[in-house]
Amino acid sequence: MGTFCEYMNPVSVLDYRYGTEKMRNIFRADSYLQFLLEVEATLAEVQERKGIIPEKSAKNIRRACSSVKRERVEEIEAEINHDIMAVVKALEEKSGESGKWIHFGATSYDIVDTARALQHKKAITLIEDATENLIGSLSVLAKKHRGTVMLGRTHGQWATPITFGLKVAVFLSELNRHKQRLREIKPRIITGKFLGAVGSGAAMAPHSLEVQSDVCNKLGLNEPLATTQILGRDRIAEMVAWGSNLATSLEKFTLEVRNLQRSDIGEVSEAFDKEKQVGSSTMAQKKNPITSENIGGLARVVRSLLYASYENNLQWHERDLANSSSERIILPQFYILLEYMLIKTCSVFSNLFVNVKRMKKNLDSAGGLPMAEALVISLGKTDMGRQAAHELIRQISMDAEKSGNVFAEVVMKNKVVKEKIGEKEIKKCLEPKNYIGHASEIVDRVLDSV
Repeated sequence: MGTFCEYMNPVSVLDYRYGTEKMRNIFRADSYLQFLLEVEATLAEVQERKGIIPEKSAKNIRRACSSVKRERVEEIEAEINHDIMAVVKALEEKSGESGKWIHFGATSYDIVDTARALQHKKAITLIEDATENLIGSLSVLAKKHRGTVMLGRTHGQWATPITFGLKVAVFLSELNRHKQRLREIKPRIITGKFLGAVGSGAAMAPHSLEVQSDVCNKLGLNEPLATTQILGRDRIAEMVAWGSNLATSLEKFTLEVRNLQRSDIGEVSEAFDKEKQVGSSTMAQKKNPITSENIGGLARVVRSLLYASYENNLQWHERDLANSSSERIILPQFYILLEYMLIKTCSVFSNLFVNVKRMKKNLDSAGGLPMAEALVISLGKTDMGRQAAHELIRQISMDAEKSGNVFAEVVMKNKVVKEKIGEKEIKKCLEPKNYIGHASEIVDRVLDSV
């Protein structure tokens, strides 16, 4: 992450606060120009092989790409008010006689959508890498704590025991589903197009389909079955929907960290530099889960991009320009923030402090109440039956709460319970480690699946 001083009075926090340089560089203006030029050069090379444009034209156009400057493109665009024609004209200036063959038979969005596909391709690779790193961190944590017993909670209240490893394995399994979903949609996202103004390919007929196929293959992209002037924006909507789903999962994972870090629970906590880090400007004792909170805030931004992405799929006839402006904002924000969130979530779990002693203390302080179900199950196997067992244990728990007595002690003194299952079985039922079921086995199954 760069520092504020590295930039000249930035407008967006994406320029200096959130994101990595690798991801930012994919969406910088200079990089986008290079993607556009690469598409124009590749188109010329394919057209030359097909005999559509003269020999040696492509070589001259390719060579000229390296000397086109963004400043000159912007000068031309200010004059003619068309971004892609400005690129074409700037490239033409550097291509000599071959310049007349630049962009032959193409429409602007043949170039734009294909250049965007190259951006998607590079950006998705970084997202995949960050996802794998998070999978690795969660895997280590799940394995280490596969047998670490803790309170399970439902509705914000004590439920029955689980292991911390199982909690993390649930996160891991969810993240792996996101990975699988991305693998499925990726081919639809990294798709180029070269079928011209209305999607008929008339300008380069009878070679249009061949040109499209060859250009896309050469750029490592997929080709569409059918388009209008633009690729259907359902593709981008699908990608942003996937990312919004992932962002929500990352928020959910780190929200659990925030909840377990509460002072009254204290079972896990984010890493904290005790030598230098400041938790609060006034409350000197504070150690706040700021990274997890940060992730939650950014998740809201990522999800907000989904609405505009769906709206962009609405087009007049074979296209209008309403999607263009918002996509210039959506795509950089989406990818930069999503990768950043993945990296930060990985940092949270890689450096997470797991307070095993506090987990045991919280279990012990519950006075046996989280073991009520274990007692119901054991009693339910006797002639008492499940329903009567449930009512008995419910009454005992209510009475213990009302009287202020410890549930476990009340159970041990209950004549009916002692008569039905015996003191030894009661003690067994009240031991949390005896009631984690297949938790460790489930952890192993998840680890084997990723």
